[in-house]
Amino acid sequence: MTKFTEYKVVPIVEGGCGTILLGASGLPLQKMEAELNRYAQDGWQVIFQVVEKKRFMLFWVREAVIVTLGR
Repeated sequence: MTKFTEYKVVPIVEGGCGTILLGASGLPLQKMEAELNRYAQDGWQVIFQVVEKKRFMLFWVREAVIVTLGR
């Protein structure tokens, strides 16, 4: 088991404009990949991730990936 001494929580959120205009826009996978690669270069490792759905501006639901990193 790897022991981490430092943790970071990173939210990656679905776009708001696409949610309003189209009802859903999907998670920004290229942004998510770029962010995770940037953190990996600094020695961070993904420990856990969860997808959550939140109400957005009363009528819409928007998804977010909450990623926990450790090093």
